[in-house]
Amino acid sequence: MKISVIGAGYVGLVTGAGLASLGNDVACIDIDEGKVANVNSAKAPFLEEGLDDLLGKVVGARKLTASKDYSSVSHSEVILICVGTPSRSDGSVDLSYVNSAAAAIGKALASSKLDFPVVAVKSTVVPGSTRSLIPVLERESGKKAGKHFGTGMVPEFLREGSAVDDFFKPDRIVIGALDGKSGSVLKKMHSGLPSVPLVETTIETAEMIKYASNSFLATKIGFVNELSRACERMGMNVDEVARGMGLDSRISPHFLRAGPGWGGSCFGKDVKAIVAAQKSIGLRPKILDAVLDSNEEQKKRMALLLEESLGSGLKGRKIAVLGLAFKAGTDDVRDSPAIAIVRELQSRGANAVLFDPAAMPNFKLLFPDAPYAASIEGALEGADACLIVTEWKQFAIPGVKFVRLMKNPTVVDSRRILDPADMKSAGVKYKAVGAGA
Repeated sequence: MKISVIGAGYVGLVTGAGLASLGNDVACIDIDEGKVANVNSAKAPFLEEGLDDLLGKVVGARKLTASKDYSSVSHSEVILICVGTPSRSDGSVDLSYVNSAAAAIGKALASSKLDFPVVAVKSTVVPGSTRSLIPVLERESGKKAGKHFGTGMVPEFLREGSAVDDFFKPDRIVIGALDGKSGSVLKKMHSGLPSVPLVETTIETAEMIKYASNSFLATKIGFVNELSRACERMGMNVDEVARGMGLDSRISPHFLRAGPGWGGSCFGKDVKAIVAAQKSIGLRPKILDAVLDSNEEQKKRMALLLEESLGSGLKGRKIAVLGLAFKAGTDDVRDSPAIAIVRELQSRGANAVLFDPAAMPNFKLLFPDAPYAASIEGALEGADACLIVTEWKQFAIPGVKFVRLMKNPTVVDSRRILDPADMKSAGVKYKAVGAGA
């Protein structure tokens, strides 16, 4: 198939490269000249495991190209909208990028000679958003939806850090289509993927499935984080509790991992959006409101745990903060727990020295004046305490290293990647989130 992908971010580029590897001719369209140049040079503009290798294959085979213009749309059988849907100040979704993409697609469709191209949204949008694009597409193209072109919603379920693997090994495929003809084209697009459960439904239901999925996962993490606080006070280990829970097939162990709070480009934005959508129709989403509040509280608790471990306030103390990306394996700092944590440390007068093996350039855009270390050792040198925020493997260092480098070997491990026995034998004052003394 000939496919155009609007947007060369995480979703668009991984999806485009994946579809190209299945034998399709894919054109990525993005307004960012830097991204376009990177893609055409077979280099991902962000860190994502396996993506550079995949781009090397499909760009080299000329199955994937990138451009700023929409000329490819006029001869594409499927056009996927994969642009950003940021939050407004009230938490609702800003659809300006989606609307702009739809208008540009409509103009390009005016000259299309294809029988029935399908415009599908892959960006995360609240129910009703995809259908609202139909008048825009019709106006700009001069054509009728359902007669001259189709529409649909095909939500993505890609996890940063494992997005390439997720594309090729999905748990399920969800297709919300305007009509049967649109659905058939979108099913054809997925035909090269493994046989997995296929949910064929309405456009609005497909939109809601994406929000329901992310909101539930965020709730699951929020629950185990709240549980971790009780485990700390009551002398238990949250990992053992979560393991016992997760063996129940109704619960499963996935996303039952306590930490410093969830972050990233999806959970916060999506939970806020579905909360705002529910409030706009007169509902009170008490559970999801609480999930958002609890997550912010978990981030701020990291400073409290440092104070408890040190036995005093943080003013004037050097705190080594290891990990700025919202998760290991990515350089993405969008809504990273480290943002709220560093702000809280600074508000308490701490000298937070920051290090991350991949995300420091992006974090410097948010905290240009903060002190950054060139290495783990540089961050730990002379520090009063260390806080591990991101679960990078290289942070799992032996206790003797903390003792050798730090002024006061005190460690708060929000990801529980260190060996408690090793820390104790080395003389490190060690506190793991969710683990009682």
